Amino acid sequence: MINIKNEETCDNAEMPQTATERDEKKSVSCSLEKNNLQDQPDGDEQTEDGDIWELPALFNLTVQRYEGETCDGKLHGEGVACFEGGHVYKGMFSMGLMDGLGVFTWAGGLKYEGAFVCNMPLGQGTYTWPDGSSYKGEVYNGVRHGTGTYKCAKTGVSYRGQWHQSKRHGKGAVYYNQDKTTWYKGDWVKNNREGWGVRCYPSGNIYSGEWKNNLRNGKGTMRWLNLGQQYVGQWQDGVQHGQGTQVWILRRMDGSQYCQSNQYTGDFVQGQRHGKGSFYYAGGAIYEGEWKNNKKHGQGKFTFLDGHIFEGEFVDDQMVTHSLRGNRDPTPHGAFSVSGRDPSILGPDMSVDIICLLEKIPGRKRDAERKQVEFVVLRYNKELKSIYSFYSRLGHAQSQDNTFLLSRMQLWRLLKDCNIHHHGITLTQLDLYIREDATPAEIHSPFTPMLLCRLLSCLVVVAYHIYHKDMVSQKHLLAACFSKLLTDDILPNAKIVKGILFKQSECSAVVSVNYLKKCWEVYQAYCRVNAAPRDDRTMTCRHLLWMFKELHLLDNKLTTARLLEVITAESQDPSNQSSCLDLEITFLEFFEALLGCAELKCQQISEVLEENLSTSSTEAEATRNSPKEEASEKTLQTTNSHPQTTARSSNTPDVSIGEDMKSQQHTRHQNSQSTGHTGEGQVIQTGDMEAKDKELELWMQKIHQFFIHFFFPAFDHHQLVTSNIKEETHRSG
Repeated sequence: MINIKNEETCDNAEMPQTATERDEKKSVSCSLEKNNLQDQPDGDEQTEDGDIWELPALFNLTVQRYEGETCDGKLHGEGVACFEGGHVYKGMFSMGLMDGLGVFTWAGGLKYEGAFVCNMPLGQGTYTWPDGSSYKGEVYNGVRHGTGTYKCAKTGVSYRGQWHQSKRHGKGAVYYNQDKTTWYKGDWVKNNREGWGVRCYPSGNIYSGEWKNNLRNGKGTMRWLNLGQQYVGQWQDGVQHGQGTQVWILRRMDGSQYCQSNQYTGDFVQGQRHGKGSFYYAGGAIYEGEWKNNKKHGQGKFTFLDGHIFEGEFVDDQMVTHSLRGNRDPTPHGAFSVSGRDPSILGPDMSVDIICLLEKIPGRKRDAERKQVEFVVLRYNKELKSIYSFYSRLGHAQSQDNTFLLSRMQLWRLLKDCNIHHHGITLTQLDLYIREDATPAEIHSPFTPMLLCRLLSCLVVVAYHIYHKDMVSQKHLLAACFSKLLTDDILPNAKIVKGILFKQSECSAVVSVNYLKKCWEVYQAYCRVNAAPRDDRTMTCRHLLWMFKELHLLDNKLTTARLLEVITAESQDPSNQSSCLDLEITFLEFFEALLGCAELKCQQISEVLEENLSTSSTEAEATRNSPKEEASEKTLQTTNSHPQTTARSSNTPDVSIGEDMKSQQHTRHQNSQSTGHTGEGQVIQTGDMEAKDKELELWMQKIHQFFIHFFFPAFDHHQLVTSNIKEETHRSG
């Protein structure tokens, strides 16, 4: 209670007090204390600060000065009282007491505006702190009690709900930022989340269920939206503990055509699969048995996709093969074949074919080796499918469903992005390792398509040839090599596209791909047949240099030194150019070298084109500012003033896609020009679009000039001369 002494109007006489008031009376300072109510961290979520100002304790007040109405010598009616210590009250008085609506301002800056009853803030009111924080709602005996809203000016935290003795208690909702994107709605007990509630974390993850002492505790459901996971079950101290079900939802990632899920139902201990549980794989396989620290460990039963069963001991996520009889007799639950065609635990879209590698493994270990490789695929199936989808779209325009088959060209790009060629092995050697039944003409073809299962098989083969000497001591050699390739090379580097062809914009890659067919013809013409036992044809960097010299393409801009820089740009040691001369190169490396040469040889041409495009941009700006009829006439004149060459050589590649894209750009220009007057933001956006289109136009013109006016004519001329010489030699012979 706030007791008042009136020095001026009441002759310093103490106001009448009840016995209770006298007992509660005490003099304290008016300094404000801040109670930092800090929420506990939830797993991987950051700690949140919910700062709530405490209200000052009740104290005696002595009136120094009063202006206002009185009655019988007492403060009565509306008035302003100034107290010792700098406190001020403005509002209604009744028989010497603050009673009714009023505003009390503490010397420290805290302000209360609302109802008073017998000197006590009580009823509806608003507290405002010096930093801008506020509480608006029910007040009882000077503290927050009932329903009200608190807002912290410093952190943006706000709470609306029930209060008890100035603490959040009952039902309420707290928002942890100003945008209200992270929040908790539910039960509170003395400022702690306790009972049932829903929590939305800064990451977007959502938990709904039981709480205790600010931690997830009891039954609840957690959804990790970004990870595509969900857990339903028991919690203890913020982590999964007890019986529960966790689902890994394999959503459509990066346009992938797959949509499946893995599911585990069973025991959890401190956030890990531990005890007894069943795991249902997306591919259709099922494991039922014991777990330890997130791994299959102990006795278990593995049911394969076709119903065959392995039942026995597992250690650290791996089958213990010595527990099986050597002849693999059928168990009471079915048959477990020992042949290389043993049913796969993976679905048909991801089953690996590694018979060529299993032949290097002792017969009794082959089944275990293959199973462990498949477990690695299962462990990273989401990432592998996403990588396949990403690289299969390179060089393609958008389609309705964004699903494409991976080509060998795109496989080469994946391997180069992951620096596989830095392990002392060339991409042409890898082509031979994954050859299977391909003909000599198909071994190095960039157009060969492959399904996801074929890509996985290739990666296992690549892993073996790179790491088998380092992993020879491992119990499961193939799985160890494959896992190391994925964790050290593939996953950290995939999707970071390098080189020239696909690193440019999507449009430029689509345009460049139009020259592939003719360039593949040139590549094959300069390949050399390798010595036995090999029967394939390949090209080396030395052959590429000789080709440029033979076609008379080298000049003061495109010198031998600059050409070597382009060829060795992605090598492990670009400064040691001589060491690369006899290395075999794939068609991808050949084609990207041509694109790099186009940049150098046509640089002067691009500068002229850039000036022309700048002039065209100026004219386009004038067109936008001209009347509609004049603009239409000028557009027609511009179209007619750039005639297209209709006749093409039979050897000229089809560039219709590039022309279509230029047409699309022209359409975008017209659309943006027609709306350019709608606002400043639209004009800026139009300018950015024009800059990108200009850059793309320059790129297309450069490669068009190089291939159509330099490279292809030089090759055709050389082929013609060579053919004439052969005919002349044949006639003279």
